[in-house]
Amino acid sequence: MRPRQWSKNLLLFAGLVFAAKLGDAIRWIEALAAFAAYCAGSSAAYLVNDVLDAQHDRTHPLKRFRPVARGELSKRTAVMLAGALALVALALVAPLGIASVGFLATFLLLQAGYSLGLKHVVLVDVFAIAALFVIRSAAGATAVDVRISPWLLLVTALLALFLALAKRRSELVVAGSSRPVLEGYSLPLVDQLIAVTVASTIAAYAIYTFTAHSAALMATIPFVVFGLFRYILLVHRDDLGEEPENVLLTDRPLVLAVAGWAVTAALILALTS
Repeated sequence: MRPRQWSKNLLLFAGLVFAAKLGDAIRWIEALAAFAAYCAGSSAAYLVNDVLDAQHDRTHPLKRFRPVARGELSKRTAVMLAGALALVALALVAPLGIASVGFLATFLLLQAGYSLGLKHVVLVDVFAIAALFVIRSAAGATAVDVRISPWLLLVTALLALFLALAKRRSELVVAGSSRPVLEGYSLPLVDQLIAVTVASTIAAYAIYTFTAHSAALMATIPFVVFGLFRYILLVHRDDLGEEPENVLLTDRPLVLAVAGWAVTAALILALTS
């Protein structure tokens, strides 16, 4: 179920934070319900993915330790648990409205499409991952009934592309071509794509701060730039991009950068709303 990767679902709170509605208890309940739903939905997708990927995972230096790959969890049990978690997820968002149900259904379908074939198509695989992050951001805003900036959605997509490409780079270094999709990538290609994506992410975030209701948000740009550069350093120096959730939670400079960004943004939004 990969609870460490539930950190990706913190994007569900983006709408609440950037709409400066942190003091609204009802919206917090709605955001928490959406967060729990996407944690359940993500876990359902991971279980299905591990069932489909069990054979390949057994030859991977890290993924071979996953419960399905090493035989500790049967495929039948994993599929049944995935179905139950998907139903729980839909039940949690049902009170939030038809739009929230639609976003979650789209999320689950895209996850299924990714596991069944999209992850084997070069470039389409990373764009599918980016789309999943955009759905999270949009769903979080819809759940609490606030508007989210299109620029912020673009930044989310670009940042997700960056993380996905960095993951592919580390997989190439650590596991070679153990997965079919990796045969379509090369280190020079991935490095060039990462460079373009990072530059685009910084530009899009800068434009977002310029167009936000408070220009003071420009003060958060250095945190974003440092965080991206730090992550690139870790990917190139230590090949840590394969498990981004671990990097984001354990690298102290990166954690401090994210915390500094979050605190600074929250203070600016609170003082200028």
